[in-house]
Amino acid sequence: MSSKPVPKPTPETQPFWDGCSAGELRIQRCKPCDAAYFYPRPFCPRCGSDEVEWFRASGRARLYSYVINHRPGPGFDEDAPYAIAVVELEEGPRMMTNIVGVENTPENLVLDMPLQVTFERRDEMAVPVFQPAVEGGTR
Repeated sequence: MSSKPVPKPTPETQPFWDGCSAGELRIQRCKPCDAAYFYPRPFCPRCGSDEVEWFRASGRARLYSYVINHRPGPGFDEDAPYAIAVVELEEGPRMMTNIVGVENTPENLVLDMPLQVTFERRDEMAVPVFQPAVEGGTR
């Protein structure tokens, strides 16, 4: 059992969390304007249409921004320092996440570095986190 916070799905976010539990990063796309977006919502933030669909994202991203937190937080006591990051998905949307699989130092966290999604189990759920991608696959 994880001591880290566990998300509480809502009807709008349930398909996202179901995807994470299945090892898939699912985001939404607007059918009329083809804009992909994240965070989950029942309408397109670009054109306002409610004709939206879920799809499986590639899981590839680039590091857009981050901060290294050196102070332990609830559930993250053993993890400090840890990176709180914003990644830009290959499909366009940005999402907040953590970086794993590399020591969280400024030397290792280079802006625009390629990343790949992986999933961290928390109780019966999974949360998307990102790790450095390696050419020809992932780490």
